[in-house]
Parts: sequence; C-alpha cells; structure tokens
Amino acid sequence: MTMTADAPSHQQRGWYKRNEIAVTPWLFLLPGILFFAVYVILPIFQSFWISFHQWDGLGEKTWVGLANYERLLGGDRKFEVSFWNNIRWLFLYLLAIPMGLFIALFLNQTVRGIRFYKSMFFFPFVISQVVVGLVFSWFYLPNTGLFDQIMGLVGIDIRGGVLGNPNTATYGIIAAGLWPQTAYCMILYLTGLNAVDPEQVEAARLDGAKGHKMLWYVILPQLKPATFIAFVVTIIGALRSFDFIAVMTNGGPFGSTRVLSFYMFEESLSEFGFRMGYGAAIAVVLFFIMLGFIAYFLYSMWRDDKEAR
Repeated sequence: MTMTADAPSHQQRGWYKRNEIAVTPWLFLLPGILFFAVYVILPIFQSFWISFHQWDGLGEKTWVGLANYERLLGGDRKFEVSFWNNIRWLFLYLLAIPMGLFIALFLNQTVRGIRFYKSMFFFPFVISQVVVGLVFSWFYLPNTGLFDQIMGLVGIDIRGGVLGNPNTATYGIIAAGLWPQTAYCMILYLTGLNAVDPEQVEAARLDGAKGHKMLWYVILPQLKPATFIAFVVTIIGALRSFDFIAVMTNGGPFGSTRVLSFYMFEESLSEFGFRMGYGAAIAVVLFFIMLGFIAYFLYSMWRDDKEAR
C-alpha cells in the first residue's frame, strides 16, 4: 500500500507534531512555572544568601558568615519572645480547623433559613484582615469596649484592657485571627461534604453507625483532602500573622506580641532597622519552621494513602 502525499510518514512530521500530546500541557504551564520561579523560588534563595551578609538594603553587602544566626540563637530576647509567640499562634490557630468542621456539619443541613446562616458564617472570610483587626481593637477597648463591659458584668477586671496587658494581648489577637480563619476552614469542609459518597453513609447507617462513629469512621476519612488544605493554610496563616499585630498592637505592649514575621519587618524595613541580613536570617528560620510542619503533614498523608492501598 503506497502512502499518499496528503498523509506524510511519521519520520516526515515535525518534532512538535510527534510530541504534541506530551508537550502542549507544559506550554500552558510554562508561564505559571516561570512566575513561581521568579517570585517564589528565587527570593527564597536570595534570602538565604542575604542572611550571610550585613546589609542596609542600599550599599555594599559585607560577608559575615553565620554571625546573624549566632546572634539569633545567642540570647536575642526579642527573637525568643517572637519565637514562643509563634508557637502559641500555631497551636491555638489550629482550633480553627475543628471549629470550621463543626460549623460546616451544622450548615450542611436542609433546614429553614440555612442560606442566611451560611452567609453570616461566610461573612468574616470576605472582610480584610485589617478591618477585622480594627473591629476587634474597638471590641477590646478598656472601659468602653464591649468585651471589657462583659467582663465587668462577671466581675473580671483586666488591667489595661486585653491589648494593653502583656499577659493577654497575644491571646486577644489570636482570637481575632481565629474568626476569619474558622470561616475559611468552614468553606473547605462544606466543599468536602458535598463530595462525600452518600452510598457509604447509607451503608454505615444500615450497619448501625451514627453520631461520632459515623463522623470518625465514615465522614472524616473522606474529608482528608480538605483537612490537609486546612492544616497547611492555617499553619501558614499562623506563621505569617503580621496584619493583625501591626493593626492591633504594633508589637506592643513592651514588645510582648511580636512574632517572627513582625520582628523580621522591624529589623529589615522599619525606622529602627534596615538590617537586611539579620531580617533575612529571621525569614530563613521562619521558612524552616513552616517547611517542617508542611513536610510532616505531606508525609502523614502519603503514609496513610500507602497503608490504604
């Protein structure tokens, strides 16, 4: 059988035509990969490089090796306060995940007025974090704030108000951050609940499963992807909790509410700083803390999937 002129042989076709199916997806992904490399990957390596220098951001860099890290770990009181505040943020911020789950379970019902309830719970997510910080700042105002008046009714007096007391200021800011973060986790779980297999739920009911057993053994395993995203986003949000602190306390009182991201800003870009090398060292420490948590959850999901096969 002879080949016609309209049907060229495999060897006569160009390289792209022979590999079109494999190459075309990468051509669509290429712009995103380039942007990610330039604006995410490259700055990470630049931060590592700058952390080994003493630099004001304008002049020449001076190589100092590990001096910035030695200063960090050698008794920098501000760094210690920021680090332990970040740990508090991490553990308390994770409360947004179970709270978001239980709100999602409540809203995943067919009862009268459920759309109104959904919009009310969704509302904090669409508000700017700066606005949330301002609202809670007014809420916490000493003497005139609603929270202080409620505490007065039950006989609790917080000296200086929530944000003016070094012992309570960090927890007050975390509570403000939990409001929109819980709404975000709720949205993730609502999406996940829509994908739950109804046949598995019905089979579990026939076997007598209900209540917490139904939730633990049937619903939650199907919500693992949503849980993973909720954990990652919540951890990242807790570690870069700059907005609330800048708006509500600006690191005070007496520096008691600093976290690593805010301390990095103070050292690098505030009028008291312009120590880019030291700020980059703080950023590197924050990056490894974040990377450690995310790697742990990735490993946990990979291990669970492997055991399930």
